[in-house]
Amino acid sequence: MFVKNKRMKIARIEHDYSQSDLASIVGVTRQTIGMIESGNYNPSLKLCVEICKALNLTLNDLFWEENVTNA
Repeated sequence: MFVKNKRMKIARIEHDYSQSDLASIVGVTRQTIGMIESGNYNPSLKLCVEICKALNLTLNDLFWEENVTNA
């Protein structure tokens, strides 16, 4: 199970990027960005880094989950 990435969605909106805009910047489809945000896709480290660069944030800012337990 993947965790929804609300921080990524908030950061994207704060940069006034649509899912399509961010997808174009990082070289993936809009659907991929949507699946990451909804928790249905686990991006590669390379893609995570590209997203962080586009949003001017660190990996910890966007992808580190506090208090996540394995069920």
